[in-house]
Amino acid sequence: MMGDMTTAPGQVPVAFYGPRHPLDPEPVPSTKARAVFALGLMGALTGLFIGGVVPATVALQLARQARREAYASGGFLTGEAWLRRGEQLAWTGLVLVAVAVVAAVVIGVVRLAEAPFGHDFAPNVD
Repeated sequence: MMGDMTTAPGQVPVAFYGPRHPLDPEPVPSTKARAVFALGLMGALTGLFIGGVVPATVALQLARQARREAYASGGFLTGEAWLRRGEQLAWTGLVLVAVAVVAAVVIGVVRLAEAPFGHDFAPNVD
């Protein structure tokens, strides 16, 4: 028995109810889920060096696509745990990037405040 749930009007149904048909494909792991994990890990490892923003952002975008594909597959794409871990690592990488940027700005402002303003002449010069 098929349900009425679809991803958008006019698309094929994605949720099936009842026993599994013998000709249904076997569930397979999503390759994008592992890519999300790998990119999230790279983002977390390089987050403090500001370079983690690129892989972390790509991981989050790829995770959105992987979730849509997994939903549209009706349960035949697996890898939710890889997606969840990859997203957590990507967010960790973005937080580390933000911490590094804030620290750099604070250090820059403190050094600018300590620097002498104008020329530093000898005490006997007018």
